[in-house]
Parts: sequence; C-alpha cells; structure tokens
Amino acid sequence: MDEIIYSLLITFPTLVLVIVIAAMLFLVSKGADLLVDEAVSLSIHWGVPKMVIGATIVSLGTTLPEASVSVMAAFNGNPDLALGNAIGSIIANTGLIIGIAALLGHLPVNRMVVERQGKIQLFSGILLAVVCLPFIGGGFGNISQVTGFAFIGLLILYIYYSIKWSKEGNYVDSEKEEYGLQEITTDDILEEEKSPILLQVVKLFIGIAVVIGSSKVLIPAVEISAERVGIPQSIIAATLIAFGTSLPELVTAITAVRKGHGELAVGNIVGADILNVLFVVGSAAAVTAGGLNVPISFYKLQIPTMLIILIAFRWFSRGENEQITKKEGTFLFGIYLIYLVLNYTWV
Repeated sequence: MDEIIYSLLITFPTLVLVIVIAAMLFLVSKGADLLVDEAVSLSIHWGVPKMVIGATIVSLGTTLPEASVSVMAAFNGNPDLALGNAIGSIIANTGLIIGIAALLGHLPVNRMVVERQGKIQLFSGILLAVVCLPFIGGGFGNISQVTGFAFIGLLILYIYYSIKWSKEGNYVDSEKEEYGLQEITTDDILEEEKSPILLQVVKLFIGIAVVIGSSKVLIPAVEISAERVGIPQSIIAATLIAFGTSLPELVTAITAVRKGHGELAVGNIVGADILNVLFVVGSAAAVTAGGLNVPISFYKLQIPTMLIILIAFRWFSRGENEQITKKEGTFLFGIYLIYLVLNYTWV
C-alpha cells in the first residue's frame, strides 16, 4: 500500500503536493478531534475522573498525530522526520500555542500541575536531550530501540501516577476549577447518555483510522516535496509537520482560553510535551531496530531551542502571580518566531 501511495504522489506537480499536504494535515487534526471528543464521551459514561481526561486522555488524543507521523516515518526509514516532528512539536506547543493563548486571554497556572506534571515535563525534555548526545564516536547520537522501550515504560508510569494523583481528594473535589472542565455540565452528560456506547466506540476507531490513514499519505508527500524543494526533511518536520500535528493542541488552547478556562490549555500542553518525549519518540525508536539517529544540525538549533523554551515556561509557570502573563507569552512566542527564521536561514 505504501508503495502504491508513493508511486501515485510522485506523479503529482509540486503545487498539487502542497495541497495534498495541507489536506492531510487537516484530516490528521480532525481525526484527532474526533478521537478526543469520543474519549471524553466514554469517560463520562464510565465515570472516569475528569482530571484524568485533561492530564491523560486529552493529551494522548491530541498527541496521536505526532505519534502516528513519527512512527510511520521511523518505520519507513526516515528518523530525521520522526525526531524532528517530536522536538518541533514540543517547541510549537510551548512557544507558539502557550504564547498565543497567553496573548488572547487569561492563562492561569494550577500549582499542583506545576509541581507534579510540570517537573515531569522539564525532566522529559532534559532526558531527551541527554539520550540524543553522541556518546559514541561518529559525530551523531542515536536513540536506541532499548531506549524507546524504556521511554514507553516511563509513559506507563506517568499515566499510572496521573491516575493515582487524580484520585486524591483535593484533585477530585476541585477538578473542574483546576482543569477548566466546567463546560462538561449535567446537560452534556445527559446528551452523551443518549448516544449508545457502541456508536461512540465506533467513532473512536474512525478517528484513529483517519489519523493513521492521513499520516500514510502525509509522509511520502512531505518526502517528495522536500526532495524537490531542496529542504532537509528534518527542517520540514520541525516546522511545517510539527505545526500541523500540533493543531489539536492549538485549537484546544484557543477554545479553552476564549471560554475562560486557561487551566485546561496549560494542562493539555504540559501533558502533550511529556507525551511527545515518552510516547512519540519512544514509539518511533521502539519500532526501528537501529533506533533513531540524531542529525548533527539538531545540536545547533532544535535541541537548544527545546531546552530554552521548556526552562522559560517552567520559570514563568512558577511565578507568584500563578499565571502566564501577556509579557511572558510574548517572550515564548518570540522565541518560536526566531526559531522558525533560523530554521530556514541556516539550511
């Protein structure tokens, strides 16, 4: 099937390929939206604490495009695309999305999220930077398959502790205020109860199928376009693809802020950053026997920018005013814009 798709796309003019890429990015995002919606509906039916939705299910759903794209890329022998998408998504999430959300409205920070998930977010970024280092001669690093499985193991621990923390009294009693989930009201629950669980499960799998199917078309379209334009795949992955696969987080953040629930935006981004390391990079490395090679260019821009933006976000989120201010949002957004410019001027 992959060969058939590639052979078809390579016959298309470059302009048509750009349109195909845009369409596939749209489908990836819509598929992820459907997945998240149905996961939330099922959680209401099953009585899962709403905090778990914000910290795990929503983040898992909005991170699925990154995971799908990166795993497909790694499986097809394109580690630049797989790793670039993951790191670029962290930068886009924390710089672009948090920056825009802070500029659009009030972006409060929950102390408990900062002291728990926030620490894991920064630790995950540092861990990724460390495993990317070229410990062995050759001038480039390698995220081995064993490391990929280790990341998946850490992902399971993260989900376990997130569920455990969510069941603590102070989380359950105030989960609406902390995660901005007031919008899930009694009327919403009654509406969801009208929809059969079987139908919701079917919609859930349709969302997964749309994400995976569109990714299968997106990857070869990007490969062919990158070859024709002369831009390295790693740069395309860290900018265009990373932005496209981060659209679910962007839409979630903007919607949450406009409704006055900025905590949900922050919680989703923190969770998504963690999952980009443990879930996306972990899965991509785990499916490749040789692991993911780290291009030398990543040490110059991608990895340093990721660390700078995560440290800045960590610093801002621990401020005494317990919010990401417009000034801080401007700084994060500015770092992202500089990162974009440097990506294409350093090619």
